[in-house]
Formats: sequence, structure tokens, C-alpha cells
Amino acid sequence: MRLLVFLPAYNEAPTIEAVISKIPKAIERITTIDALVINDGSTDDTATRAQAAGATVLTHTDNRGLGLSFQEAVRYALSHRYDMFVNIDADGQFNPEDIPRLIEPIIHGRAAMVTASRFKDARLVPQMPAIKRWGNRRVAHLVSMITGHQYYDVSCGFRAFSREALLRLNLFSRYTYTHETILNLAFNGLRIEEVPTRVRGEREHGESKVASNLWKFAYHIMNTVFRTMLDYRPLRFFGWIGATLFGLGLLLDAFIGIRLLVVGAVTPFKTIGFVGLALNIFGLLLLVVGLLADMINRIRRTQERALYLQKCTYYLHDDVDKPIR
Repeated sequence: MRLLVFLPAYNEAPTIEAVISKIPKAIERITTIDALVINDGSTDDTATRAQAAGATVLTHTDNRGLGLSFQEAVRYALSHRYDMFVNIDADGQFNPEDIPRLIEPIIHGRAAMVTASRFKDARLVPQMPAIKRWGNRRVAHLVSMITGHQYYDVSCGFRAFSREALLRLNLFSRYTYTHETILNLAFNGLRIEEVPTRVRGEREHGESKVASNLWKFAYHIMNTVFRTMLDYRPLRFFGWIGATLFGLGLLLDAFIGIRLLVVGAVTPFKTIGFVGLALNIFGLLLLVVGLLADMINRIRRTQERALYLQKCTYYLHDDVDKPIR
């Protein structure tokens, strides 16, 4: 098996060389271990230090975002026919020596994706600001509720993917990839496993390029989570809201109906009757929107299956020309 270790990097010169040097040189059942760094518009000597450490470096002239760098790395891994893919942050928070533990479930066929988990084992929870710990747990709870699977850490930047998982991924976010990958693969029925891992809670140098602004980070996370949910579970999303509004409208309608039967007049509660009617209409409209979105989702599913087969042909057949990147 061939393994590609991907490090996204934006001004990570102080740590990237040390991280690359700690990537294991030999792992049981792995014949090739290569490192790929996508230098996302760094203004320091990140690229030079990564090359000195032995990594292949692809450079963006400007900062395009972690999500786009990850998507490019996935295409690179598929184009060069790697069997497994590990992404690890270049800031030194994760220990590359844990890579064998991370890929072990994939090697033995137990999972298509494995993520390091900072919170699954209470003994390994890192020291970090309370607001970040609370936010990570709330997002994990939300993703667990949406997918129907229990996850403890959905924001970790240390993960392993099988080739099958890479072929199934269809990502759109420029900002990050962490939550979208879990949702995408979970909705496609691939098994995801968490491996408790000891990590550093805070960066050794500088601030996080993704989560330095918590409000911006939270906005992008919620935007990605809800848009992905709308893509894969539109009837559940619109259906619950529509049914709730319609139910509230029925309660108001019942109140007006009972008063009309008992008193013979609705005055002074006419407004309640109009509000109930409005809720009925709006609720029904949302239910119709949910049904239409569910029909579109079925078309999307068919398109994703067709895209998966096209990817298999494009990346796995020798008679198809592959891009360099």
C-alpha cells in the first residue's frame, strides 16, 4: 500500500520542518510514504523548509483557503494512485508518530475514514480555552444528531482516508473541510472511526489561521453544516419546521373554533385566527418545499453515483491521462 501524508501550510515556517521529519519512514504493510505540502500563499520560508525536509511542495500564489487546499490534495492523491491519505496540520499540535494508529482501522478494513479524537477519552482531553472546548462539543453534538452516529470530535485536523473515501468525497467549502468531510461520508454510508489521541491544545507559534476569530469560525461551521444537511436531508429540515408551524396554526384555529361554538363570536381574538391561518399556509408551503427539495436530492444522489463511477474511470484506468496536480 502507498500512503500520502498531506500538510496544508500557511506561514508555518517555525514548525513545518519538524513535523515532516517526524513522519514515520516505515509502517507495516505500507511500501511508500510520501509527504505533500500545499503552500497556500505563505509569505515566509514555509516552502523552502518543507522542501528541505523532503516533502513535495505545491504553491499557491495567494491564500485560497484550507478547504480548496484539501480538495487539491485529494485530487493529487487520486491522480498518483495512493491507497491511503492522511492529513495533518503543520503547526505541531499533532504528533505524526501517531499515523500508524490512525491508519490501522483502514488497513484492516474496519473504516473508510479515521479521525483523531481529542475528546473521546476523558484522560486525553487537551488544555485549551473553555469556549473552544464548549464549541467543539456543541458542534460534535449537532453533527451526531444530524447523521445519527455518535461523534466526539468533528473538528480535528488529523485524519486518515481510504482511496474509496477519497473517491466518494464531493466538497464545496473554501474555508475548511473538517465538518463537510464527515457529513459527506456519513450520508454516503461509509464507516467513520475515532481514535483517541493526545494532542497539544494550543499552537506553539502564532494563532490558528482558521479559528483565530471564533465568531467567523462559528459562522462558517454552521453555514457548512446546515448547507450540507439541506443537500442530504432536506425533507427532514423543512418537514419539521413546516409541521411545527402547521401544528401551531391548528392550535390557534382550534381555539378560535371552540370560542365560536361556545360564545358565538371570535371578537376580540380575530388576530389569533389570522395568525393561525398564516401559520397553516406557511407550514404547508414549507412542507411542499421539503418535498420538492427531496426530489432534487434524489437527482443529486444519482449524479453523485455517476460522478463516483467517472472518478473511478478517470483516476484508476491507465488509458486516461491524469493531471500533474
